[in-house]
Amino acid sequence: MHKKLFIPGPTEVAPDVLAKMATPMIGHRSKEASTLQHEISDKLRRVMHTQNPVILSTSSGSGLMEGSIRSLTAKRAIVFSVGAFGNRWFKMAEANNVPADKHEAEWGHPTTPEIVDKYLATGKYDVMTITHNETSTGIMNPVEEIAEVKKKYPDVLWLLDAVSSMAGAKIEVDKLGVDVCITSTQKALALPPGMAIASVSPRALEHGKQVKFRGWYLDLLEIYKYVETKDYQYSATPSLSHMFAMNYQLDRILAEGLENRYERHLAMARYTREWAKQHFALFPEEKHASVTLTTITNTKGISIKGLNDALGKLWMQISNGYGDLKEKTFRIAHMGELTMEDVKEVTAAIEKILPTLK
Repeated sequence: MHKKLFIPGPTEVAPDVLAKMATPMIGHRSKEASTLQHEISDKLRRVMHTQNPVILSTSSGSGLMEGSIRSLTAKRAIVFSVGAFGNRWFKMAEANNVPADKHEAEWGHPTTPEIVDKYLATGKYDVMTITHNETSTGIMNPVEEIAEVKKKYPDVLWLLDAVSSMAGAKIEVDKLGVDVCITSTQKALALPPGMAIASVSPRALEHGKQVKFRGWYLDLLEIYKYVETKDYQYSATPSLSHMFAMNYQLDRILAEGLENRYERHLAMARYTREWAKQHFALFPEEKHASVTLTTITNTKGISIKGLNDALGKLWMQISNGYGDLKEKTFRIAHMGELTMEDVKEVTAAIEKILPTLK
């Protein structure tokens, strides 16, 4: 047995998907590898609702987050943060000597279209970053509303962190006007951690040519050049094991039906929110609550570590609060392979454990 994971990554991986990781190796410069990588990109375009090129990186999602802000910021970036991972994007900019400013919303609250408008109206920025789904606070930003404001500023590139939401929530990349949409394998795609994914618009690739020092391994232009000119090859050896599993898992996702998958995630989210309000309290504004995980305020003052230890004996695991929210909140993820039955199982287990905790 293994612990069933209700944490915001890594998430549960289906046994048959996991088995694909053991597929025998092929040459990463072979025609077979090109075919595999081409098939993956075509399927990812469907999942991401885009016609833009899709690139892969053998790294976590943070790799392409760092690569994108470094590769594409020619003037100055504005980082809109709603929690720990938005703040990380700003730290990446600083660490790479990328000129950047940060606007951090009060935790539990979204980035509003009005605040985006305020910053972009200054004309100071050629790049903006938005976290679609923030796993520390359980906020899902209103990207459709932000997209309407963004239309006023066509010269600004939009980088979107969809690491913990892609394939769990509908993100229509092209309709929104997102230039770089980043996700990774270990969240709602329900694969083992180790590979990042991004769709990249042609105008972003053109804009990046102005940036002289883009790095190498995570340079989006360098990665794309290989995909485009080397028949879906990559500049450095990719994780073929992840690719075998991803190709298979994307077939499973598309067979489920994207709309069915979104509805399953939304149903789990709604159930968990109602449960949270009944027994504790929601941490984020409910209007902007995530559909892939729920952050819950620890109104009972229980030991979250103690709760998780008790759940562990039942072969389940949730997540403590992140950073300053540790023990003040806890998080129940409901993404990827999880079902309503799973969510009901873990919430029922918590209810039984609660009387035993101080």
